[in-house]
Amino acid sequence: MAKIVLITGASQGANSRDGFELARLIAEKGRIVYVGSRNDESGKTAVGILHSEGLSTVKPVMIDITKPSTIESAKNAIEAAEGRLDVLVNNVGIALMDKEQLGLYPDMTAVREIMATNFFGTIETTVAFLPLLRKSCAAGNTPIIVNVSSGLGSNTLSQEYGRAKYVGYRASKVALNSYTISLALELQEGGFKVNAPIRDGGLAMLPWALLDAKGPTGKFFGPGGDEYPW
Repeated sequence: MAKIVLITGASQGANSRDGFELARLIAEKGRIVYVGSRNDESGKTAVGILHSEGLSTVKPVMIDITKPSTIESAKNAIEAAEGRLDVLVNNVGIALMDKEQLGLYPDMTAVREIMATNFFGTIETTVAFLPLLRKSCAAGNTPIIVNVSSGLGSNTLSQEYGRAKYVGYRASKVALNSYTISLALELQEGGFKVNAPIRDGGLAMLPWALLDAKGPTGKFFGPGGDEYPW
């Protein structure tokens, strides 16, 4: 029985190339992969490219994680078609590094937009799909949640290297890491694997989307699989 995977932000836009690459790599493993995108056109275009490569198990789904109605619609569509979800990759993220993000005088509009996407939207998406992920567990699988993070999400490393810039983006990834810890602890008895690898291309994220019951949970990983300090 093929595993069912949803990757948010997996079309070919500037902020979703890693997700698209990850979708390709997971589909090559024989999984059914839903390519999440904010509009139908970009999602269908991405899926068309992968179909042309012989990856026929890839499907489009529209989901804008800042709009709860589209999260619910995506959940309902996947539930109707598959009955469960085995892997959720929370890949959507924005940085807005062209906006002022020093702690002393940040662009608060930008900070709010970043938090709404990277943190609040991820929480709403995860909560919405938890019932389908629990059905994966009931089917004898290991449900997986991958929260795609950043090296800037490490308070330890930020202090060591003096990373004062990008306070909005950095804070959003610190918050995401904290959410990862909470989820891992709360879902441990259900056999879930919840981890936060940094964004470093689809290949670097692949192992965390393919974990089995013996895999780690509640961890923060850098490129190459080294564990990062929170």
